[in-house]
Amino acid sequence: MHEDNLPRDPHRPYEDVMAMLLGTLFVSLGVTFYTHVVLLTGSTAGMALLLTYASEAAGVSSLGFGAWFFLINVPFYYLAIKRMGWSFTLRTFVAIGLVSLFSELTQRWVQFEQVPILYAAVMGGALMGIGMLMLFRHRTSLGGINILSLYLQQRYGLRAGYVQLGIDGVILLVALALLPPDRVAYSVLGALILNLIIALNHKPGRYTGES
Repeated sequence: MHEDNLPRDPHRPYEDVMAMLLGTLFVSLGVTFYTHVVLLTGSTAGMALLLTYASEAAGVSSLGFGAWFFLINVPFYYLAIKRMGWSFTLRTFVAIGLVSLFSELTQRWVQFEQVPILYAAVMGGALMGIGMLMLFRHRTSLGGINILSLYLQQRYGLRAGYVQLGIDGVILLVALALLPPDRVAYSVLGALILNLIIALNHKPGRYTGES
C-alpha cells in the first residue's frame, strides 16, 4: 500500500511530551560531552558554544551555554510564527528552554574524569542528532537554523540535514579563529554524524507521524 493511502495516526499528547523530554535530554548530554573536551557543533548551539568559549578565553564572566543558547534563539521565533505556526513555535520555545536548563543541570549531574576526544566527538554528535530527530518528528525544533532548515524542507523539499550541514560548515570555519585545528577537525566529524543521522532518517514523505 502506498504511504499516501495509509491511515493517519497522530501522536498522542503523552508521546509528544515524552519525545520532547528525551530529545532535549539527549541533546543536553551531547553538549556536555562537547563542553568537556572543548568541541563545537553547528546551528545556534554552535554559536552558543563559541560565545561561551570566547568569553572564557577573554577572561570575561560567561553566561554559560544555557543562557547564550536561549538568547540567540529569540530572533528566530518571528520566522517560526510566520512560517511554521504558533503550535510549532510554542513547542520549539519549550524545547529550547529545556535544553538551556538540562545542559546546565547535566554538567552537574554527570562528571567525566577522562573522555577520549574521538569518543566525545562521535557520541556527542550522535546523541544530538538522535535528540533532534526525535524533536523534528514531533513538530518541534531547537530554533535558529533548525527552523530555517525545516522551513526549507517543507517549502522547497530540501533535506533539512543537508541544509543544516552547509550552514554548520560555515560556523566551523569561523571556529578556526578560536579553537585549535585538531578540535575543529573533531568538531567537523561530530557535525557530519549529527547531520547524517537527520538527513538519512528525516526524508520528506518517509515519516507520517503527526502532532
